[in-house]
Amino acid sequence: MNNMVRKQLCDGVFWSTVIDSKFKSNRISCNLVLPLDENTVTDTAVVPFILRKRFQQCPDFTRLNERLCELYGASLDADVRKYGAYQILNVSIQTLDDRYTIDNEPVVAECAKLVSNLLLDPYLVDGVFDEQDFQLEKQYLIDTIESEINDKRDYAVSRCQSLLFAGEPFAIKKYGTKERAEKITPQSAVKAYHEAINRAVVEILFIGCGDPTDAEKIFTESFSKKSRSPFEYKHIKTKKTADKVTEQTDRMDVSQGKLVMGFRIGELNNLEEANASKLMCALYGGTPFSRLFLNVREKYSLCYYCAARFDKATGSMLVDSGVEGKNKQKAQEEILKQLEILKKGEFEQEELDNTILALVNALKSSIDSLSGLENWYLTQILGGTNQSPIENAEQIERITKEQIMQAAQKITLDTVYFLTGKEDEADE
Repeated sequence: MNNMVRKQLCDGVFWSTVIDSKFKSNRISCNLVLPLDENTVTDTAVVPFILRKRFQQCPDFTRLNERLCELYGASLDADVRKYGAYQILNVSIQTLDDRYTIDNEPVVAECAKLVSNLLLDPYLVDGVFDEQDFQLEKQYLIDTIESEINDKRDYAVSRCQSLLFAGEPFAIKKYGTKERAEKITPQSAVKAYHEAINRAVVEILFIGCGDPTDAEKIFTESFSKKSRSPFEYKHIKTKKTADKVTEQTDRMDVSQGKLVMGFRIGELNNLEEANASKLMCALYGGTPFSRLFLNVREKYSLCYYCAARFDKATGSMLVDSGVEGKNKQKAQEEILKQLEILKKGEFEQEELDNTILALVNALKSSIDSLSGLENWYLTQILGGTNQSPIENAEQIERITKEQIMQAAQKITLDTVYFLTGKEDEADE
């Protein structure tokens, strides 16, 4: 089975491999992990998208794409992710394994060199990023932030998270704010780049069927030449239980209200308790046959959608729903009533069995793609665990009704956020 092997290459740089012979390709994913800081998060967010354009030895974007074609159509991606209180700058590449190339051409090593150069030898003009690259990616970042504001469901969820974690780094968005994005300059962006290379904990994952030896050497040599002062990564905890319920209503030009409820999931003493909470959340609102979907939406028609999502990294659970203003209070009461049913164990064993089956199937599906495995194992690393999806599925299958009840009983409501129309008469 595809268990992960992890080692340290040099100070603050870690190399993890997951080898599975069923694949014909390999994926190399470089992740620069940084603390979320509202003063720097937006400048940092633009960096991976600029890096993806070219590097010093290949200062032409067209030539870079030609090179990717030569590497058997290698796919190059850049992204910004978030895990708990951390921002992650990601550059990854995926292509065919050496065994399937003409004359066993070593594309794995060439892909590793390319990503290493993009990260550590960027194309700079007089010490800053190229003006055209910078302006294009700055606008892309602004457009991305605006698209979240325009998607009212995402906006409401993000707004609830900001209230739930007010004053904590968990509240900071991975791209920062539009106001700060508009103020980024080529100078501030390149300063953010140098700071990221200097301070980041670097997690490099090699996922696939090939031999990672040459790629590992390339990254070891590249990062060993850099003088760095990486920060000390640690799992940051938030409050386990809510002291009181915070309620907030915002009014915008929307036709459908968005009710988002933020819960704290309590103390998780071990992986088994974390998995019980994950399964409890799925039973509550994570499937098309969950209690929230079948009751709040289908049986009582109180909302257009209603779903729960579990986040181990922040120790929280969010329930988001689309409701009309006149149904807001009834929907909120029914959502809480369904949670009480879980706490008392007043649900059928068949519901639990079906939810276990759905979760197990999802976990087994995650091992069928390189990106699915990459996401899974990066989360394991950042969460301080090393469990394969199959091991996780086996543990999920052993969770009992009593453990579900115990997980639900630790849940406390912290925040109720409602986004409604300007003319709506819903409660403030």
